[in-house]
Amino acid sequence: MTARHAMPGRLRERALVPVLVFLGMVVAVISSLGSPLVPTIASVDHVSLSDAQWSLTVTLLVGAVATPTMGRLGDGPHRRRVILGALTVVLLGSVLAALPLGFAFLIVGRGLQGLGLGLTPLAIVTARDALPADRSRPAVALLSITTVAGVGLGYPLTGLIAESWGVHAGFWFGAIISALALLAAGLVVPTAQGREKHPLDALGALLLGVGLAALLLALSEGGTWGWGSARLLGLTAAALVVLAWWAFHELRTAHPLVDLRSLRNKVVLTADVSGLIAGVAMYMLMSMVTRFVQTPSSAGYGFGTSVLVTGLVLLPFSAASVASSKLVPLLARRTSTALVLPVGCVVSLLSMAMFLFGRNSLWELFVVMGVAGLGVGCTFAVMPGLIVSSVPAQETGSAISFNQVLRTVGYSTGSVLSAVILEAHTPVGHLLPENSGYQAAAWLGCAVWVVTGVVSIVLPRRGAPRSTVPVDEELLMDESIADAGTVEDSATAPAGPAAR
Repeated sequence: MTARHAMPGRLRERALVPVLVFLGMVVAVISSLGSPLVPTIASVDHVSLSDAQWSLTVTLLVGAVATPTMGRLGDGPHRRRVILGALTVVLLGSVLAALPLGFAFLIVGRGLQGLGLGLTPLAIVTARDALPADRSRPAVALLSITTVAGVGLGYPLTGLIAESWGVHAGFWFGAIISALALLAAGLVVPTAQGREKHPLDALGALLLGVGLAALLLALSEGGTWGWGSARLLGLTAAALVVLAWWAFHELRTAHPLVDLRSLRNKVVLTADVSGLIAGVAMYMLMSMVTRFVQTPSSAGYGFGTSVLVTGLVLLPFSAASVASSKLVPLLARRTSTALVLPVGCVVSLLSMAMFLFGRNSLWELFVVMGVAGLGVGCTFAVMPGLIVSSVPAQETGSAISFNQVLRTVGYSTGSVLSAVILEAHTPVGHLLPENSGYQAAAWLGCAVWVVTGVVSIVLPRRGAPRSTVPVDEELLMDESIADAGTVEDSATAPAGPAAR
């Protein structure tokens, strides 16, 4: 008898949500390990900062490529195997990155860890299938923000461990929590029942992987290659051509990797477009704040903080993100689910404006990140519910994975945008940008949040005719979402709660 079967069924069900949340936090912490350690990695392995940056870039690249494929596999009968297999690979990558084998092995290990980025969508699908409706709704909302909240937790943990025991200790920490996550998942995660097995769209996976990898590579290397260089422009053009080919293929294959026809549903389209744009704005602020607080005060601004203190500045972001999962149901009942997304955008806009006008004291930045976590948490917490309510059950994993991929592209774009603006405001011969660079970047961030808010209001209503097939109002806790964005194509919509 396996350990999982020896565990009582009721206990497994009660432990499922904490375990799934733990998986999401592990993924977030591991994915954030590279960023605060980049300077230390460059010093320890005797490589340039641009080369050391690959310890973060390679994780995002692999995650963006693997996530949609894992999501499609997770929609079939082998979801449990996919989750356990991915955790095993993440554990292997963590150990490989932790061993002092040199920079090349570190990069390979970080790449293997990137598979973990595809686990959060699978956790969301598992919660939807395995839990009763009254428990799956808050679980889905909480799981959606674990990747956001975990970054704020991972930075100070990484800083503390690296400052105390060295760079490799941070990756050993990742290996330990990966092993715990694998053990917990093996005991608790159920098998998928009643799911049909469909052939994997191998060509779609290849095209999407190549296109996304080329696009993210262009974004990450633009500062090094030059934004007007022939190499960068050629790679970007090639990425767009491949992604266009992928979209053409997906619309014509019987079992696509991502069912792009679901984008005809205005609710799904709103969640995907909003996730992409909100990801840009979120990472613009996080990148600016982490860089601003570490800038020596001799520059005329900044506080010259250590990696540990910089991570602590992000803790309010994590705490407020988690708290928002409790706020969303209350806000939906008091107003409507359709308003939660634009309200989250308004709060996020407020945090960007606070950074724009009030960053003279360290405590102000703690407040800024707390407000930002509340807004981003509300924004991202409601997106999976919008998607889950609007696609068939057998498409949930693929649809949420695609949303996660778009967020990742948004994160990378936001990080690059902030870096480009700050670089443009760095005088020739100087290493640090002028304070005006942060002003310009913050103004752009405000504009991005305004666009996100407008999209979240206008897009669901524009051209959305009344359909006889409602979305799953029970899952969204409010009937008003059916008015905000009805399903346009009954062939792509679930037939109410019974479809679950």
